Amino acid sequence: MLPSFPTFLPFLLFAFVASITPGPTNILVLSNSARYGLSAALPIILGACASAATLVLVVGTGAGSSLSALPAVQTAMQWIGVMWLSYLAWQIFSAPAQSVAAQETKARLGAVGAASLQLINPKTWMMALAVVSVFAGTGEYRLVQVVYLSLAFFLISLPCLGVWALLGAGSMRWLRSPQAMQRFNRGMAVLLLVSAWLSVWL
Repeated sequence: MLPSFPTFLPFLLFAFVASITPGPTNILVLSNSARYGLSAALPIILGACASAATLVLVVGTGAGSSLSALPAVQTAMQWIGVMWLSYLAWQIFSAPAQSVAAQETKARLGAVGAASLQLINPKTWMMALAVVSVFAGTGEYRLVQVVYLSLAFFLISLPCLGVWALLGAGSMRWLRSPQAMQRFNRGMAVLLLVSAWLSVWL
């Protein structure tokens, strides 16, 4: 039995803030929900949350700690992630002016794509390292605490990203015309591009 976990409540607050604040994943959830409907955002949410939680578990077991000692690998992962997000932003920006109904059959980002984005995002790895180093203990129950942290992060991030999906789905009524959809796409593309490149500049 887990006798004491004093850092668990502070971690819950950290996980909430980390999940609810705007970032590339949140913007992708919002954009896909607005363009294709709420159901289209669900695989992205599940893939992204499961991937991030898995990274916490992987880092907590020691398998990911070497990343902090390999800055070249961190840099390579960062640029791969930025380039992929930039490509997605261009795809969204250059989408033709079509109504929501006309876009529903187009290929879109799914669970695997969202999970892969987290896996190559060095900021997610650094977040996992911070979670383990700050909130996991060092005693005999450390591994159990890491499992709790991973599960809690998954359960907290699900509704947080769900809020962004609901915001996107709620905006569909204003995106009935092709022109409105195109303006929305371009706005989301710019936000995605800015959020991706901020990870390089900051």
